[in-house]
Order: sequence, then C-alpha cells, then structure tokens
Amino acid sequence: MLVSLFNYWIVIVLMMMGFYIVISHSNLIKKLLGLSIFQASVFIMYISMGKVEGGTAPILEEGIKTYSNPLPHVLILTAIVVGIATVALGLALVVRIHEAYGTIEENEIQEKDNKSC
Repeated sequence: MLVSLFNYWIVIVLMMMGFYIVISHSNLIKKLLGLSIFQASVFIMYISMGKVEGGTAPILEEGIKTYSNPLPHVLILTAIVVGIATVALGLALVVRIHEAYGTIEENEIQEKDNKSC
C-alpha cells in the first residue's frame, strides 16, 4: 500500500520543503526557489490524480472500456507556462529591489524602509 501511494508521499515532502524554504529564509531568491518547489509538488499531485489504472487515451475503439481524462495534464502544461512567467517576473522584481536597496535580504529591506519613514 505504501508503494502505491509513493507519488503522494513525494508531493507531501516537496510541498513541506518548499513551504519551509519560504518561511525560514529572508533571501528573496531563496523564497522564489521555495515557491517553485511548492508549485512543482502541486503539479505532481494533479498529474498523479489524473492517472487512471488501466485507462487509455480517449480514442473510441472497440473493446476499450476505461479511458483516461487528459484535462488534468493539459491544465498542468498551462500552469507550468504561467509558473515560469511568474518566476521570471519575480526575479526581475528582485533585480529592481537590489538596485534600489542594495540587498535582497527581506530584513535589511524592511530596516531601510523603516529608517526612511
């Protein structure tokens, strides 16, 4: 039983790793990396849920009774593209923040903002 749920254990481990990285580090690039790991775990979860045991492609043929739904896989392809664009935008913002503040550490940025007010 444990082996049959291997994908879901990987999802849980990756999700917790990504979440831990986001909450434990103040470096903005490390936070983006944690979000990417978290996002990859969600992709794996949806792909795992879309798998139908004994299912085939949804092409009508005689003798085939069980079909797999391709929609989860198509949605994940779209989510991957959106995820890449989001990470690229986040990295561009980190570059701009570094130009403005001279650092990418969240604590130092907040200190500089509090001193300027």
